[in-house]
Amino acid sequence: MGDYAKALGAKLRGIRQQQGLSLHGVEQKSGGRWKAVVVGSYERGDRAVTVQKLAELADFYGVPVVELLPEGRVPSGAEPATKIVINLERLQQLPAEKVGPLARYAATIQSQRGDYNGKVLSIRTEDLRSLAIIYDMTPGELTEQLIDWGVLPPEARPSKEE
Repeated sequence: MGDYAKALGAKLRGIRQQQGLSLHGVEQKSGGRWKAVVVGSYERGDRAVTVQKLAELADFYGVPVVELLPEGRVPSGAEPATKIVINLERLQQLPAEKVGPLARYAATIQSQRGDYNGKVLSIRTEDLRSLAIIYDMTPGELTEQLIDWGVLPPEARPSKEE
């Protein structure tokens, strides 16, 4: 099997382990619907999984199918910024009621990294996705909001290929 099957298997294993299930636990919890040997072969990438089976596994684990896919997640809304560097000096100038969640998030990251330069902070795309959930926006919408606030430079806007 190819790299994609192995990456898909790694995602399946990760979801199963997050739920605290062993392969035999999956078999027991599913009442025998999902055999440990079959799920294990999917996870190793030794056996091809059909779209139907993948959808059923996603339902069993209680996650959207897209969470089981290793790459190329279906974007919702505009794409997030490609390089995310937050201007901390500008962030401190904005009203707390607007930027409170972002300021707390940035402070936590700074603390974890021991990075207190106070000027800029680089964050991952996954951090932006988490913040977008907090702000009840898509990552693309949050990127636009951060540009409007002056926390991100206009160059952070994702390029649109037309």
